[in-house]
Amino acid sequence: MVAENAYIKLVPSSAKQTISIDEVKELFHYYKTITGKTGELLDWQYDSAAFPYEIKETAQGKDKWFYLHSNHERYNIMLIGVDREVVTNEEGAEREQEYIQVTLPEQATHGDKGKANEFCKFLAKKLKGELHLFNKRIMYFYPRK
Repeated sequence: MVAENAYIKLVPSSAKQTISIDEVKELFHYYKTITGKTGELLDWQYDSAAFPYEIKETAQGKDKWFYLHSNHERYNIMLIGVDREVVTNEEGAEREQEYIQVTLPEQATHGDKGKANEFCKFLAKKLKGELHLFNKRIMYFYPRK
């Protein structure tokens, strides 16, 4: 599998304009909590199936990126980072915009890709962002005029 990227862009009508790596981690903890509650209702260990990863951080990635690692046979790894870019609108004005990048490295499995799509949609919905999927399609989760 070749390395692939998806992006959740925080556009002007998103719920937030800036996001830190710690806030992204909090959203993953929230995701794990709500899927765990769903599992309790169903009397099933859904949280470990819905989020089969451990959040890990390296010294060089501090405050910029972290990775999700799994020992499950169908899952392996994905990287999550936060950065900013300069974009030009229709009128030609430039502005800075932040985004969350989800990277599937070469060691990632098809299971990782499925989970990454799930996580990207969850993050984009929570933040009312613009989701650029791995297949280059765009999903809009913010109110459009």
